[in-house]
Amino acid sequence: MEAPKSLIDKINAEFTTSLHFASPLPSSRTTEFDLVRGVLQILQGFSSSLFYWDRIRQRYRPKDGLYVTHLSQTSLSMVLDQFVCSATCLKLVEITVGKMQERSPPPTLRAFAQSVSAWLAKLRDIASKEEVKITGTTPTILGLASSLTSLCSGAEYLLQIVHGAIPKDYIEGGTRVSSAEMAVHILNRLYEKLNDACLVQGGEEDSYRMLLYIFVGCLLPYIEVLDSWIFEGILDDPFEEMFFYANKAIAIDEAEFWEKSYLLRSTQHKKLNMAHVTLKKIPVSSKTKGQNERDLMVCPLFLKDIAKEIISAGKSLQLIQHVPITSSSALVSRHDDTKRCMTQLSLSEIFCLSLTALIGHSDHMSQFFWQNDKIVSASESCVGTSCSEKIWYKFLVDGLPAKRECVNVNGENEISLEPIVSSFCPENPTITVCQKLLQANTGEWNTLNLSNNYILPPLNDEELRKAIFDGTTPNGTNYASGFPFGDSEIVHSRHSIKVVEALFPFPTVLPSFKEDLLISELLPFQKNSTLVSKVLSWIQTVEPKSTPLPVVILRECLTFYIKKQVDNIGSQILSKLLRDWKLMDELGVLRDVYLLGSGDLLQHFLVVVFKKLDKGESWDDDFELNTVLQESIRNSADGTLLSSPDSLVVSLTKMDVQQTSTSSSFVASSPRKARAQTSGINDLDSLKFTYKVSWPLELIANAEALNKYNQVMNFLLRVKRAKFVLDKARRWMWKERGTTTVNRKHRWLVEQKLLHFVDAFHQYVMDRVYHSAWSELCEGMAAAGSLDEVIQVHEAYLLSIQRQCFVVPDKLWALIASRINSILGLALDLYSVQQTLSSGGTVAAIKARCHKEVDRIDKQFDDCMAFLLRVLSFKLNVGQFPHLADLVTRINYNNFYMSDTGNLITAPPASDSVKFKLAKTVSV
Repeated sequence: MEAPKSLIDKINAEFTTSLHFASPLPSSRTTEFDLVRGVLQILQGFSSSLFYWDRIRQRYRPKDGLYVTHLSQTSLSMVLDQFVCSATCLKLVEITVGKMQERSPPPTLRAFAQSVSAWLAKLRDIASKEEVKITGTTPTILGLASSLTSLCSGAEYLLQIVHGAIPKDYIEGGTRVSSAEMAVHILNRLYEKLNDACLVQGGEEDSYRMLLYIFVGCLLPYIEVLDSWIFEGILDDPFEEMFFYANKAIAIDEAEFWEKSYLLRSTQHKKLNMAHVTLKKIPVSSKTKGQNERDLMVCPLFLKDIAKEIISAGKSLQLIQHVPITSSSALVSRHDDTKRCMTQLSLSEIFCLSLTALIGHSDHMSQFFWQNDKIVSASESCVGTSCSEKIWYKFLVDGLPAKRECVNVNGENEISLEPIVSSFCPENPTITVCQKLLQANTGEWNTLNLSNNYILPPLNDEELRKAIFDGTTPNGTNYASGFPFGDSEIVHSRHSIKVVEALFPFPTVLPSFKEDLLISELLPFQKNSTLVSKVLSWIQTVEPKSTPLPVVILRECLTFYIKKQVDNIGSQILSKLLRDWKLMDELGVLRDVYLLGSGDLLQHFLVVVFKKLDKGESWDDDFELNTVLQESIRNSADGTLLSSPDSLVVSLTKMDVQQTSTSSSFVASSPRKARAQTSGINDLDSLKFTYKVSWPLELIANAEALNKYNQVMNFLLRVKRAKFVLDKARRWMWKERGTTTVNRKHRWLVEQKLLHFVDAFHQYVMDRVYHSAWSELCEGMAAAGSLDEVIQVHEAYLLSIQRQCFVVPDKLWALIASRINSILGLALDLYSVQQTLSSGGTVAAIKARCHKEVDRIDKQFDDCMAFLLRVLSFKLNVGQFPHLADLVTRINYNNFYMSDTGNLITAPPASDSVKFKLAKTVSV
């Protein structure tokens, strides 16, 4: 191979001691024009004679030995590297998007692929336009580098977005991820990237605009599902992308509907990484203490705070729609209750319009749609505004659907074609495509009209008819005059033609072909999609006036309207609960039954049960108990509280063995042989009352709530029974007024102490549980804003009355409850002693045992009171439960047991105690 004496060889020879290099092959030499054109072709995704796609290394490569005469290999390589790198990035994006679309992706992933493809086409369109410009000119590769700076930077950034949002293993098919997790990963990743890109410098708005375009495009499918859920109560999520899902095993008319019908979707995999993903199911037992329900919820970051409210709103709509309408007023307001807040626009369209106003003019659309504390329709919001020159206002006007009918002067419905031609027509896409053509040729509308072409033209058959009918001259056949019909058929036919014309105007019009026309601007693949597609196209070209943070965008453009709709639905469901479904009336019935507010309702039933317990008779027959209960309800003045007597049913449940064994402390030492048959204070706990709460109110007063009501009722029954036996024992004591002894006075004193405690405690319970807690419940219901808050208020009410009756599952509360139960049990013990003495206990040994038993009751009562006052006073000093002050004041009336300083009143002096004991030995 010869060594030519070129300038390059001479320069090389100076530095290489005349060592010659092989000259490039002539076939590898190219002109700068061809080089520029080859670069522009690979940027558009094509291979050329100078560059080719290396499938193994997945990159563009220039032809080996490529050179131009006026550039060194090093300089040429440095210039070409940036173009080859950008073209490779665009090609990799194209390949990745193609793989995603081959797998039939779910909506969010498909929207991501479509948005990336649109931006890819936008970048490549820059190269295509540049290729057109160089025709007939002398371009340079250095000049091309300066003119394609935005394309090169955008190509690299677009590839970063794709690799960050879509894991490589998922693209290669080695990883299976649920649609919900993939959608959340994409949205969260774009949200974080947009948050980083919002603080852009001058000239770097392209990256922000690119991210915003892709983020909005990916968010639209999610918003469409939210739209149908919070405005219609329909979960239209066939690909299961939402953060919640329907439990099809639970029907809407079941008591567990509110808690279990729609559940939050929890994550099953670890966080997706960019390069590699290891997906393992997380067992429930391995949840760490720091991972709560919110952390494991598969939900976009910007919706986690209102996720539960969104679910509740859709369920509330379903309840409103499902409950039968019972009044004509409800029938009239049914449509108004569930109507869309922006009547003519969907949530996605409102989001796009608000985004346009925010980044284009720094306007807040919410001030136009939220006026005087209520949401107004889109048409009302436009009235009186001074925004006619702003782009968002133009989008709004173009997006409003026009009315199809207008009333003429004569009052007849005429079809006006002007609104149809000038607006979006989803029923007939051809009209939408041909709008400009039809508006430019209004004179041809009558010719294209269906009513003028529906009927066949008249036939020129006069001569034929004349020949057939013997010389007469009948008129020819004219179908417009109703030749085959009568008058009624003619009128009906003309009306049908008008109806068809309204549905399908200009049926013979065919659209002209237009290249690169977005199908989303013509066909309604979503609700009024032309508005959304126009906004997306606008984002691609706009120079944003501001680059707000994504949290600001979502708060102003999306979550604001979601929260307002959620609040609107909450007010509707509350109105239904309190007015139509009579929630407070039903809770009032539960209050009267379970909190013994209506003493007359269960009086007869309780007297019968108490007598059976006193006599030791069997009372384990459910049928007999329910018979007595129904008789008690029918004979009660408050029987009308219940919708029907059989809506309240009583049953017996098995008691715990340990509880039964400790139910009475006096069985072993009873002076009566029959005392073993007498039950303890806790035996009434086996009674369980079941009230049939009407649907849908049983969503609030469910089975769990009724169990809590039963716990409170069992406690109140213990107090009621203690009061019952003490009153009965007092009547027996009044019969002994003729004789007065020390023992009898002592017994009277113990009975009075027990009776005072039981009366004071019963009064405390009725004041705090029956009245005060109910007032707090009413205040909470008035302040509630949703059904969830109503349930929370009711649960707080139940917890309050449980705490005030000391039946909450707490150790300290259990200790207090045990002392109170012991005192109530002492009332039964004293009743047994008095029953023994009143039934003829004249034997000295029996009397002595009875006196000892009274001493034991007195001492145990004092011990229990000392414990209660110490504990309750400590709690009062701490200030945790100030409502206990009322209880302490009642049971420690006039500081009988404890002084103001917290010191317990000591027992009588020893000498007095000895005298008292000696006096007790005297025969009664």
